[in-house]
Amino acid sequence: MKHKQRVLIASPVHQKPEILTLFLESLKHLKKEDMIVDFYFIDDNENGDSSCLLIQFQKCIQSVIVEKSDYQDIYSRSNQTHYWNEHLVWKVAGFKNSFIQYAKKKNYDYLFLVDSDLLLFPETLSHLIQQKKEIISEIFWTRWQPETVEQPQVWLYDEYIQYHKQPGENLSTEQIKVRYQEFIAKMRTPGVYEVGGLGACTLISQNALQKGVNFNKIPNLTFWGEDRHFCIRAAAMDLSLYVDTHYPAYHVYRDTNIKGGQEFLKKIMIRQKTSNSNINVSTSTNPKLTLSMVIKNEENRFLREVLKSHLPYIDSAVIIDDSSTDNSVEVCKELLQTIPYKIIRNEVSKFSNEVELRKQQWEETVNTEPNWILNVDADEMFEDKFGQDIKQLLIQEDYDLYSFRLYDFWNDTHYREDDYWQSHFSYRPFLVRYRNDFSYTWKETPQHCGRFPNNIFQLPNSISNLRVKHYGWSKLEYRLEKYKRYLTLDPHARYGIKKQYESILDKKPNLIKWEE
Repeated sequence: MKHKQRVLIASPVHQKPEILTLFLESLKHLKKEDMIVDFYFIDDNENGDSSCLLIQFQKCIQSVIVEKSDYQDIYSRSNQTHYWNEHLVWKVAGFKNSFIQYAKKKNYDYLFLVDSDLLLFPETLSHLIQQKKEIISEIFWTRWQPETVEQPQVWLYDEYIQYHKQPGENLSTEQIKVRYQEFIAKMRTPGVYEVGGLGACTLISQNALQKGVNFNKIPNLTFWGEDRHFCIRAAAMDLSLYVDTHYPAYHVYRDTNIKGGQEFLKKIMIRQKTSNSNINVSTSTNPKLTLSMVIKNEENRFLREVLKSHLPYIDSAVIIDDSSTDNSVEVCKELLQTIPYKIIRNEVSKFSNEVELRKQQWEETVNTEPNWILNVDADEMFEDKFGQDIKQLLIQEDYDLYSFRLYDFWNDTHYREDDYWQSHFSYRPFLVRYRNDFSYTWKETPQHCGRFPNNIFQLPNSISNLRVKHYGWSKLEYRLEKYKRYLTLDPHARYGIKKQYESILDKKPNLIKWEE
């Protein structure tokens, strides 16, 4: 008879009821085939409703321990950040150590420590166990401050260094940026990777527990946070640390994330309902690709060349003409006549409030009931091999979003690369599978709002090594035009970088020859 893995899922809980409800619902949907799963919560709540939720969970799920904490601390959080102090950190460390002792005493095969503001995919636990690692975390992404970029909870060195660095190696600012983007791109790519630090969603094997891993403070370190001390101790015991990126957890870090958490769970339940249904739903083996584009006075620029490049692999097109005064629309009609297309003309331009324009583009596109949406501008085209590889991206079922590197061409053959022009060091979304069961939200800024909804990365996503050529900067007249436009629409650089705006006029930029 096959041995069933015994797993203890444990969490110290000091949480708002609105967030705790989502967390517990997420746990109910975990797949537990071939496992015996028990739960252990330490109720450190100051809100009585949260304590009641734990008791309700205990009543409807077998093998749940709820232990009441003796502490009566106040833990503050806002829509900006969470406010920790030294006492709270080591209190939580003590809770986690008690989980470790219990798991060792009861001889569990694994201890799964999960923070109570994380929502998990149903496959998370079984998938982590299948990796057969001593210590492994599932990744999640957080904006630690509202206006910053999302970052993962894992790192490579010291307290939170997220780029490779050799001992004694002196790196320039540009080198650090490149290596940081490489690390972030890797974390966006499904896989299992060795890291130097992790936490909050961590599976620990029985062997690691028996070796003595714990969250005690290492007295000769000043690093902040119990997870760092845990990770350093584990590394000193020759226990490698890994992160899995196949099933990113959703982090309800602040109240503004609650709606996204609800959508995350809704999507999970719809998917489970579909997979458990006895009805055979046939899916098309040839998903359709819809080109979505905004144009304005593109007749004598790159529109003709760009549309010709996309035609071999698109099935339909949606074009928003933002008040052109030339023959851009006629060019579109001429070149798109072999496929279904839809052209919407704005009598008054919306570009001064870009988010309004992008919302219009999105709504008009999804109204055509697309399978996949390729959202490109009229001066962007892919490298030649995109036409050969796009089919594989469309027929796979694991990812709903693909990101690509974009190269800013400064003439017909060279792209720019320097401190302010390095868009090709990162990946940005261009291709998305439209899901009508997902609630899309936008970054409400008049400029630089993004071509897709702001929460698009909550969809399962990946990156592609296929490259995008951007010709919008490739002639001096275009650069002067954009420079003047930025000065007019964003004179105080509220939505961009002032020095980058100024660098548009550099007379001797660093250019690199494009190799197809």
